[in-house]
Amino acid sequence: MARVKVTQVRSVIGCPKRQKATMIALGLRKMNRTVEHETTPQILGMIEKVKHLVKVEYQ
Repeated sequence: MARVKVTQVRSVIGCPKRQKATMIALGLRKMNRTVEHETTPQILGMIEKVKHLVKVEYQ
């Protein structure tokens, strides 16, 4: 299965609690941190909800 790299590029300060929880669920807690995930529908849905806070690289 394909993988996706997700990097946090904007702060979650001032964001709704649901978006903060989504970022934590993705494994992003600090600025400029990168995590890799499998491209499952669940992960892609979470990325879609916080796309304004992250940079996504498909591999």
